[in-house]
Amino acid sequence: MKNIRIWSLICYAVLGAVAHAAPAGDQAQALNMRLVGYSDLQARTAYQPTIQKQGQRWIAYVGHHGDHKLNPLTGQMEDNGTSILDVTDPKKPKYLTHIPGEKGKAEQGGAQMVRICSGADLPKADKSKFYMLRVFGNQAHEIWDVTDPAKPALLTTIVKGLNGTHKNFWECDTGIAYLVSGHPQWRTNRMTQIYDLSDPAHPVFIRDFGLVGQQPGAGGAVPISLHGPMSTGPKGNRVYFGYGTNTDGILQIVDREKLLNGPKEPTAENLLYPQVARMDLPPMHGAHTTFPLMDMEIEEFEKNLLGRKRNFIVITDEAIQKECLEGRQMVWFVDITSETKPTGVASWTVPEKSGQFCSRGGRFGTHSSNEHMTPVFHKRIMFFAHFNAGVRALDIRNPFTPKEIAYYIPAMNANTVVLETPLGQRGKLPFTAASERKAIQTNNVEVDDRGYIYIVDRANTRSEEHTSELQSRFGISYAVFCLKKK
Repeated sequence: MKNIRIWSLICYAVLGAVAHAAPAGDQAQALNMRLVGYSDLQARTAYQPTIQKQGQRWIAYVGHHGDHKLNPLTGQMEDNGTSILDVTDPKKPKYLTHIPGEKGKAEQGGAQMVRICSGADLPKADKSKFYMLRVFGNQAHEIWDVTDPAKPALLTTIVKGLNGTHKNFWECDTGIAYLVSGHPQWRTNRMTQIYDLSDPAHPVFIRDFGLVGQQPGAGGAVPISLHGPMSTGPKGNRVYFGYGTNTDGILQIVDREKLLNGPKEPTAENLLYPQVARMDLPPMHGAHTTFPLMDMEIEEFEKNLLGRKRNFIVITDEAIQKECLEGRQMVWFVDITSETKPTGVASWTVPEKSGQFCSRGGRFGTHSSNEHMTPVFHKRIMFFAHFNAGVRALDIRNPFTPKEIAYYIPAMNANTVVLETPLGQRGKLPFTAASERKAIQTNNVEVDDRGYIYIVDRANTRSEEHTSELQSRFGISYAVFCLKKK
């Protein structure tokens, strides 16, 4: 049986918090996963890992939240931006370079989001090159030539002067990019700017897009801001937009062809034109990630005349508050087979009592799922970053009854820190002593085509190697690769 290996990029960030000694005897917790490799990412807090095969090498690109750290390769203090690592040998990842980002702390700086496309896939690009789309803090979107990942070169700035950025999506086969932006004339700090990046050196603007009420000149309450889209490209002809984080979530299903080629002036009528359906989540839940699962064969329904093949969106909320001082942020499975009538059919969360997670410290709840649709896992297993409950693997072959099959919670140590409570929240919520406890904060997760899984942690934690290896119900061997601070 083929081995499926899991890689975990645990990054180490203070985030303005106060370090405390780790509890004696703290151990990693795992089921069907084991720890194998690690790197410290220069102690930079991370958001999005993206893995790309370049020739015979595998390169990891990691976007960072804002901070100011020493780059040992240059001897200079640099604002957090983008880390680039060679992960071809998973036991010996090699840190290649760091590209500085915007000055500022946490969400106010860095370069959180990164996407990679090969020139061989992009219609009008140099076929010998590789390109990186990244945000520059909250003010710009950039294209870099990363053909030599150790020597990235800025190719062009797509757009600048923004008031916000976040989780972009780039169709490598067409070049169409959906950029989460804060257009100064719009009423929200996160809407969509669509560009044709099929020739990365020469971006072509297509249109601005958002919810009715976000556009310039609108009145009334401003709808919740965009978090990020996922597109099925020309074949699927749908773009799934997720709005909100931990409140007022919205799933918006959009006809891609109408979005790209329909009327573009941001009037209420034109913004509604490509919309196929809209599903408003309960007020205490958001929509961080909207992952499509199309043409799912449901074994339970194989003898039914109708409904054996179905379509779903997996919505992942983002936990924001420590000590569970919000609604439980979790995973939702939405049946969109009749896409004008999306229907929730299942939800999933880690049982709080299984680890006393609300009082363990830090955030508890989901943050994101993997987004790469590698054949190794696609339509079978999904992975979810669950903050102080680590990374969780679900059997999603029947989305009506998702089942957890594996997890890994890294161990804390002396480098783990307490994440700072934002000033705007102090005195407004009934925080207790638990808010000052250290905890693992698994923030994001991604997979590659070799079957490795990458997770990043928000706290300054070094993960020790865990060598046990168990068999999952699929008969697959797992191995977790963690990046640890030496």
